[in-house]
Amino acid sequence: MRKVGLVMRKIQFTEAQGPRVFADRLKQIGMELGVEIVFISPERHVSGYDWLPGYEHEKGDLVNYDIVLDQINSQNIEHVIYTVSGFTFLKMFLPKSVLFPHSFPDPALTGYEMMKPFYTMVDKAIVQTEFLKTELGRNFGVHDVNVIPIGFSEELANRHYDPSQVVHNRVLWIGRDEANRRPDLVLEYARQNPDKEVYMVFGGRRYEESMKKYNIPDNVKLQFALTQDEVFTLMNSSKVYWSCSAFDTFAMPLTEAMAMGKMVVKPEHACYGHIRSTHAFAGNEDNWFELVNMAVAAPRSVSEDNREYAFGAFSRTIMKEGYREFFANWLK
Repeated sequence: MRKVGLVMRKIQFTEAQGPRVFADRLKQIGMELGVEIVFISPERHVSGYDWLPGYEHEKGDLVNYDIVLDQINSQNIEHVIYTVSGFTFLKMFLPKSVLFPHSFPDPALTGYEMMKPFYTMVDKAIVQTEFLKTELGRNFGVHDVNVIPIGFSEELANRHYDPSQVVHNRVLWIGRDEANRRPDLVLEYARQNPDKEVYMVFGGRRYEESMKKYNIPDNVKLQFALTQDEVFTLMNSSKVYWSCSAFDTFAMPLTEAMAMGKMVVKPEHACYGHIRSTHAFAGNEDNWFELVNMAVAAPRSVSEDNREYAFGAFSRTIMKEGYREFFANWLK
């Protein structure tokens, strides 16, 4: 069985959110395709919290190259997928390395100036959307790019789907307590709409502490580090899924919400262009509250159109076929 190293930050492996879900899904798909995905992460200069000086970002990655290379070499790995641009230098040692970005140097994201120099060294990438493929080519001259979505679990989306369980005033938001995710907007929406039940789901336990700085309205329910089963159960019971982030490389919860037939409210930024169907409504800070209320008031419980679109565009089956083709060319 061929080995492929998956290099991510330690915190990405330990938290119950996008990168870890992707890692587990890729590992399982790899097994089905005869490829062993080996998890690799630096062990020092790692904090349990974001944004501490010297931790969790490219500076921390660069001083961990020895640890990462030792892990790679001890496993006799020649092919590496890395998710953090700070590990671009791996191609100096491993020509068969490819970037799969969980972040992108967009002005909407904190630290984008730090990322930009690393992207000038990227020569091969896998991205989740056609938008990112275009941006890599336009901004950094990277044209050897495969588009493979992080596929949602069809098994979960089928097992938990029950329109009779929808709570018609329930709005769901999934994100992090970070400025570009705009949790402040969600709290303000809840304040102005006390008749709505607003669930805010955070990927890591560390946000239990950081959310204490806010005045949380009584109609907001905070949830932390849910399992995929718990996410899909809550997704099923919600009427509307709302994303108000400034930028996303893929937005897994949005695709999962589509798969569960939710009425979706999303940003009008072009990075969300892949989230499109009859009941996916794009807006901005000026009209989001009105859009969310319109979606809540819709007479239908679910959108079969959204569900059908998601199954055809973002399922695990689509992801598996993408990696089958990618591995066939990359590993030969």
